[in-house]
Amino acid sequence: MRSNPRQIKLLHAVREHGDLSVETLAEMLGVTLQTVRRDVQGLADAGLLVRFHGGVRVPTSTVENIAHTQRENLHAAGKARIAAAIAREVPNGCSLILNIGTTTEAVAKALLQHQGLRVITNNLNVAAILSGNTSCEVIVTGGVVRPRDRGIVGEATVDFIRQFKVDLAVIGISGIEADGTLRDYDYREVKVAQAIIDHAREVWLAADHSKFGRPAMVELARLSQINRLFTDAPPAPPFDSLLEAAGIRCTIAQDTP
Repeated sequence: MRSNPRQIKLLHAVREHGDLSVETLAEMLGVTLQTVRRDVQGLADAGLLVRFHGGVRVPTSTVENIAHTQRENLHAAGKARIAAAIAREVPNGCSLILNIGTTTEAVAKALLQHQGLRVITNNLNVAAILSGNTSCEVIVTGGVVRPRDRGIVGEATVDFIRQFKVDLAVIGISGIEADGTLRDYDYREVKVAQAIIDHAREVWLAADHSKFGRPAMVELARLSQINRLFTDAPPAPPFDSLLEAAGIRCTIAQDTP
């Protein structure tokens, strides 16, 4: 399609933020909701954007995640709120596992003031962050290190995780689909995450609003396997009903004072 200057500006805004609501786009562009919806529909028809309930996002691959450095900047404020909400609920003196992801890395930063934690992780970034907390014992799994994000994966990682039974597993995810499945891109990472779920007494999912409806290739788990969800905005249909049906306690991380 031949995009006009307003549509080009809309594209740049969505690419910068990852996803935006229709209302936010209308305010940014100084136009009506009807105009934005028309522009979004044209750009979506051209394959340049993907629509979801109430908003729009950049197209994503089902087989490969975006770069770690880009993910660090996407929804950073929302991830920080999620991390702070989780940290408030994590008791001192407990054992937990943090897996791969920029959201779990934000959780690690939020736990720097905790006392007596024993943390197992297959994320070298998490290990580096929490090593700054001298009252926290950090255990790093064995396995193969992925250079792109310093995640550790493979059969050795799975075997290592199986030695433990922790109080809490705090996991990130690439996508939550409308059928209630949690999905990711790397089957080796998924195998590790499945072992983490199986070897935790309670599982907390940390997922910002952009993960709802985002497709990925490999099924990791179902919502029914999660005890709590921490996110940064109220889940839209059908996810609100799915969470209720699964009996998941959902915490919406608000702006901190």
